[in-house]
Amino acid sequence: MSSVSVKQIMMARAALGWSFDEFAKRSSVSARTIRRIERENGLEAATAANVKLITDTLLSAGIEFIGTPEDGPGIRLWSPDRQS
Repeated sequence: MSSVSVKQIMMARAALGWSFDEFAKRSSVSARTIRRIERENGLEAATAANVKLITDTLLSAGIEFIGTPEDGPGIRLWSPDRQS
């Protein structure tokens, strides 16, 4: 199971102001796949490689995932140079 939830991915994309197309360009995951993850089948239908690309892209953009997918998931937005 992934350590990030679909809701966290959606919150992160919204916090960054990225469209599906912008997120796709930055993550190298197709916009169609990102839409499917967010709207239809969730992370269960995603490959581990795509989940890694998505989370790595968000982390490098300054997103910090907080909480767990089961209990209080959320995000923080930092400037990318502030992350440790």
